Amino acid sequence: MKIAIVGAGIVGVTTAYELASDGHEVTVFEQRSAAAEEASFATAGLLAPHLLSPWAAPGFGHALRLIGPHATLRLSGGLSRANWAWLSRWRSATHASSAPAAALERLAQYSQSRLQTLVHRHELDFEASEGRLVLLRTEQERDLLQPALQVLRDSGVALREVTANVARQIEPGLSPEAPLAGAIHLPDARAGNCRLFAQLLRQGTQGSGVRFAFNTRIDRIGANPAGVVVQGEPDLRRFDAVVLCAGTASAALLPALGLRLPMAAVYGYSVSAPLRESTHAPQASVVDAAQQISITRLGQRVRIAGGAELAGADAEHHTATLQRLYRTLNDWFPGGAQLSSGVQVWRGARPLLPDGAPVVGASGVPGLWLNTGHGAGGWALACGTARAVADLIAQRAPEVPLDGLGMRRF
Repeated sequence: MKIAIVGAGIVGVTTAYELASDGHEVTVFEQRSAAAEEASFATAGLLAPHLLSPWAAPGFGHALRLIGPHATLRLSGGLSRANWAWLSRWRSATHASSAPAAALERLAQYSQSRLQTLVHRHELDFEASEGRLVLLRTEQERDLLQPALQVLRDSGVALREVTANVARQIEPGLSPEAPLAGAIHLPDARAGNCRLFAQLLRQGTQGSGVRFAFNTRIDRIGANPAGVVVQGEPDLRRFDAVVLCAGTASAALLPALGLRLPMAAVYGYSVSAPLRESTHAPQASVVDAAQQISITRLGQRVRIAGGAELAGADAEHHTATLQRLYRTLNDWFPGGAQLSSGVQVWRGARPLLPDGAPVVGASGVPGLWLNTGHGAGGWALACGTARAVADLIAQRAPEVPLDGLGMRRF
C-alpha cells in the first residue's frame, strides 16, 4: 500500500518504521525541517511504567488545581470556550477515575517491549537508563498514589514501597537534607532521549520504504479518495491510507471531515543541563510526586521536566515555573548539574485528550487512521501504538488490546 503519515514526531517516525517493515511505501509529511522538532524535542524522557509519570492520566496521584501556589495547571491569557470544555471533561475523568488506566499501562509495557526489539535489532544508543524512584515528601502522598499502584500491580509491574534510607541507597546522590518520607521503587522502569531515538530511527528508515517530506504543511485530508492536500498545491495527492500522527495539528484537520477530538495543548517545560558531579546527580530517573516534576539522567546531562499551562504556542516562558524546576533539582540533587552554562530551556505542547489516553485506530472515515493525542505519554506509548496501527491497517489483530482507546469514546 501507498501510505501517507502526517507528523514526524516520535509517533510519526515509529509508525513509519512499522508500516515500512510490513512492506508499505510510506511518505511522512512534516511542517518542520527535521524529525522530533515539536512535542518530541526535549521531553522528560520517561518510558514505562507510565501511570506514575506526571500528567499520565486524570484521577491518579493529584487532583487538578487551577489556583493558588500549588496549582497543577496554570491558565494564561484567559480561558477560551474550548479550553473550558476540555477542563470540564478532564475534571469529570478525575473525579470518576474513568481514565483507561489499565489499558494505558498495558500499552506502555507493550511499547517498551517493542522499543527494546528495535534497539537490539538496529543497535540504537539513545542514552537509556534503568530504574526509577517516585519520591514522597509525606505519607499523604503515598496514600494518594495507592490507586495507581494497584493498577500497576494488577498489570504485573514490579514495584516496591521503600523507606527513605533505602531510597538514598538506590540513588546515592539524593540530598540528605531533603525531607523524604519514602519512595516507590520501579526497578524495571526505563528512560531515554526521545528525540535522539527518533532521529536514529528516521535515519535507519530513510531509503528503505520511507520518504520524509520536511518543511511541508498539510492543509487538508482527502476522503473518497484518501489523500492529502499540501499547502500551496491545488490538487490532492492520492494515497491508499493516511495516518494522522501530528498531535494538536491532527485535531485541526479533522473537523473538515466531520470529526472532532477534544484535544488541548497543555504546555510543559524542561531544563537540560550538563552533568557537573556524577555522584551528586541521579543515576537514572526520579519523580517528585508532589511537584509533578521529573529529574532524569540522559548521558552526560540532567533533564528536569514539569509544569503545565494552557496558553498559546508563542507565550513567553513562565519564570515562576522555571524557578520551581531549578528549586526542585536543588532540593534533591544539589551540585549534580552545571547550571551556569550550556543549559537548554524548552517549552513544548502535550497534545492531551480529557482522559489522558491517545486515539489509536480507525477514524470512521475510509482510508483515514488515527495515532494521536498521546499527551505526556508520546515517548512511552509510541512504539506500541505504531505497531498496533500497522497491524490494524494490515487487518491483523494487534498484540495488545486497545479497548477504550478508539475514536468512539468521543
